[in-house]
Amino acid sequence: MFELDRLGRGLLPLALAPLTAIALTLSAAAQGTGQEAKPAAPAASPAEKTMRTIRIGYLRSYERTLALSVLDIPPEDIGVAGAKVAIKDNDTTGSFMGQKFELDVVTLKPGDDIAAPLRKLLDDGAHYVVTDLSADDTLKAADLAAETGAIIFNAGAEDDRLRNDDCRNNMLHTAPSRSMLTDGLAQYLMWKQWRNWALVEGSHEKDKLFAEALKRSATKFGGRIVAEKVFEDRGGARATDSGQALVQRQIPVFLQDLPDHDVLLVADESEVFGTYIPWRTWIPRPVAGTAGLVPGSWHPASEQWGGAQIQNRFEDASGRRMESKDMQAWTAVRTIGEAASRTNSVDPEKIDAFIRSDDFTVAAFKGQRLTFRDWDWQLRQPVLLGTEDSVVSASPQEGFLHQVSELDTLGFDRPETTCQLDK
Repeated sequence: MFELDRLGRGLLPLALAPLTAIALTLSAAAQGTGQEAKPAAPAASPAEKTMRTIRIGYLRSYERTLALSVLDIPPEDIGVAGAKVAIKDNDTTGSFMGQKFELDVVTLKPGDDIAAPLRKLLDDGAHYVVTDLSADDTLKAADLAAETGAIIFNAGAEDDRLRNDDCRNNMLHTAPSRSMLTDGLAQYLMWKQWRNWALVEGSHEKDKLFAEALKRSATKFGGRIVAEKVFEDRGGARATDSGQALVQRQIPVFLQDLPDHDVLLVADESEVFGTYIPWRTWIPRPVAGTAGLVPGSWHPASEQWGGAQIQNRFEDASGRRMESKDMQAWTAVRTIGEAASRTNSVDPEKIDAFIRSDDFTVAAFKGQRLTFRDWDWQLRQPVLLGTEDSVVSASPQEGFLHQVSELDTLGFDRPETTCQLDK
């Protein structure tokens, strides 16, 4: 159960104000005619209404992991905190329409089987399940949910294959794809006329996928990758007493043989070396990718387009700033709440149909209302480019045009997709 937040309590007097004015008018009229005024019928408060409940599941995999910087260790409530704030936001509007939202969170360890906990969420009445899982488990969740007609909101997996060959009609994505992120970064680099890029990628599968997305973005927008190197993960401790001195000597030597370039791109989703690259290059060059200038769906410092409002509410609730995965989960839960409000219904069929319709939009503090692409159910959204402390820019960049939506310059457009939703 979640109680109304300050915004919800503040709206109640405003909602009752017109009724109070009517009552005063009737009283004055009665006094003028000499008749006794009849008391106005009391308005039903939200608490007195028969509340209709929408249950939302949240299935995630979390384990406190090592990072090169302690500042990069994901909070234990990453994602979940955003979903909880969205539940309160949904209840603020829903309470006046007889709607109440409940969130059931299940946290697994990496490698745990998702089948049993997902089925329990579905059996307990969750038609919508927000997931923060690996690509394989997200796909498995979508297939299991399809057996009951349930909907999966992918708020964690960025893999392009989930929007292409492995897409599903009941799997909607509020997490951006890797290609959306790298396209957003590439547009900015091209806008700056930094066209020549060197690429250093890690040796793990996730690193290679990010590197592939960077290469695709280079081809798409005219960037030139002048050299590539692989940083092999040889294991060992990531933090030692002599670590900084060793890194300061080794990283520049590792990068010494790169040809001249405008920007050094880093693909290190596995957190093995990327944090060490900025300020340690052989020649002075900006760093971007998974380190330096990083693309994301959100940034803790974002306050434009009303972002300060959500940042303050989120910080009040969780004690920290909002991160990308929090925003992705918040957007998933708000999508459900927005559709329920617009249809004035808790009927899953009506809500599902509205989310997929041309009339649906959701506001997410990014300067424009967001919609889902009907060819892969990916949420169209801007990509924020930020350093550790600030937002540098937001893509799509000026001059990157599209016949339908400039947001479709990010990621796989309709002519490019291999997704077949009717399969």
